[in-house]
Amino acid sequence: MKLIIGNKNYSSWSLRPWLLLQHFQLDFEEIRIPLFTDGFETTLAQYTDAGKVPVLHDDGLVVWDSLAICEYINEQYLDGRGWPADATARAEARSASAEMHSSFIQIREYMPMNCRGQREIEFSPDMIDEIHRVDDLWQTLRGKYRDQGEWLCGDFSIADCMYAPMASRFFSYHPPLSATSQDYMQRLIQHPQMQSWYQQAAMEKEVISQSEVGREANSRA
Repeated sequence: MKLIIGNKNYSSWSLRPWLLLQHFQLDFEEIRIPLFTDGFETTLAQYTDAGKVPVLHDDGLVVWDSLAICEYINEQYLDGRGWPADATARAEARSASAEMHSSFIQIREYMPMNCRGQREIEFSPDMIDEIHRVDDLWQTLRGKYRDQGEWLCGDFSIADCMYAPMASRFFSYHPPLSATSQDYMQRLIQHPQMQSWYQQAAMEKEVISQSEVGREANSRA
């Protein structure tokens, strides 16, 4: 398999399938194409007509979009282990993933993923509403599935990969969160493969100015 991704510091969509592949220790070749650089579109066109990362190539098949890639990996290589085994947990994990995929527009626009950054920003009422929704969702699922495992719906799943960029955003901009959501955010950030992603992001040289929002804040371990 080949996974084509953008910058590790900024590309939230790229993180999701990368984390799934890494967590389940599947072999793949990583091809990184820095976003918004000269030649980005030309280089990416060699791998996809969609014009966006991530893209997965596997034995002649091209799969694009982070959730579609995760679903393909789950079906083709994980025998369904990418979702919870329990039917109820699986349905809720899928629902939460779909909501993440289609919602939280204010957070996406005004809290861009920036793994190198610790930032202070002003949260608009619309942003607070979205933050509260994520917080409520995390609290509900962790409360329901706490006894089944330490991740969002028990065992580690695609849902955790889908929310990993959200955890990264919350870690960078530190909005108000419940203790339960703080714990879950920290668990995702401390995931060994997330730490590897962060380390590699710190080594990147590219800077995307529109993603460097807010004021520098005190660094947090």
